[in-house]
Amino acid sequence: MRSSAHQFQDGREDAVGRAMRAVARRGFLPRSQQPFAGHDRPLPIGGGQTSSQPTTVAAMLRLLKVPVGARVLDVGSGSGWTTALLAALVGPSGEVLGVEREPALAEWGARNVQAAGMPWARVVPAQPDVLGVPRPGGWDRVLVSASATEMPQELVDQIGYGGRMVIPVRTTMYLVERLPDGSIRTTDHGAYQFVPLIED
Repeated sequence: MRSSAHQFQDGREDAVGRAMRAVARRGFLPRSQQPFAGHDRPLPIGGGQTSSQPTTVAAMLRLLKVPVGARVLDVGSGSGWTTALLAALVGPSGEVLGVEREPALAEWGARNVQAAGMPWARVVPAQPDVLGVPRPGGWDRVLVSASATEMPQELVDQIGYGGRMVIPVRTTMYLVERLPDGSIRTTDHGAYQFVPLIED
């Protein structure tokens, strides 16, 4: 895993704080943006996409409550930073799949994640006309790092039993949980700004 003193420091001594210290944002930024890796703000990464503000990423990851060994889908993986952070959280017994709609970003993000040295995580290009990656039994956790215009049922359907999804819809952050009986519970958790989710 990458590390660097010149990065945003999350001071909390929990799994998310440790992951953010271990996986440096700098290694997932274009060279022109690397000097700003430690700044707590979104940074452009090309293709109209951004590397999200680190405090926002930390808040989303804490809301997601990613357990060791989980199977996680990262929708809108961009540079691969969130994919690598999720990989640090699940550990070698888990699986993280990042999907990215912009082909050039998907290729670059895949290289970044590979360089991070966590082979249980990878980034692939999104399939045309498919949102997310459906899998039998669903995903334990789903992270969406771009704003949907409305709650996408296609992604809700990909949450496994007992699973959680964190997704911004317009300017509100939502936690979507599939309870053990299969019912869905949705709660809101504050206002944020994200780039739009490409849904087609």
